[in-house]
Amino acid sequence: MKNNNETIPAETIEQAILFIHGQKIILDYDLAKLYGVTTKRLNEQVKRNRNRFPKDFMFRLNKQEAKNLRSQSATSKSRGGRRYLPFAFTEHGVVMSANVLNSATAIKISIDIVRTFVRLRQMITAHKNLAKRLNQLENKYDAQFKIVFDAIRELMAPPAKPKKRIGFSAKEKRARYLAKKDLKK
Repeated sequence: MKNNNETIPAETIEQAILFIHGQKIILDYDLAKLYGVTTKRLNEQVKRNRNRFPKDFMFRLNKQEAKNLRSQSATSKSRGGRRYLPFAFTEHGVVMSANVLNSATAIKISIDIVRTFVRLRQMITAHKNLAKRLNQLENKYDAQFKIVFDAIRELMAPPAKPKKRIGFSAKEKRARYLAKKDLKK
């Protein structure tokens, strides 16, 4: 159980936020971990208060989405695992889940999570505004600044993933050559 005064780092929350169905969500097991409760406990409370979770607050992943997540996180499915598909909570569902858990820790953590959602939204908006402003400036000035605008766009682009090398490399042991005196023996 988490301490009431403990704050979760924004990076930890950001890692739990996924983009599914065109919206940012947190899966039930990640949310339960953040709240310091078991996934079973969180889902029990959600089921008891199902009327508080409309489809825009929470939805269940389908089999393909759950399979894709499992393959991305490289989890084992040989032993243990889940019997049911995970729930995905939107920003509003996160707030509501804190209300159904009804603990001071859950409320405190939900505030941290909502702040992270808001900060991510502001970052996305700022990036869109920056790109729009850059387009306006590019249209305003002539071709002499095209190189500058292209360089700025390159800096704004996410880093490219390094290409994997194709093929293999063979490592062979070096051949030992014997000296003439060793051959006579």
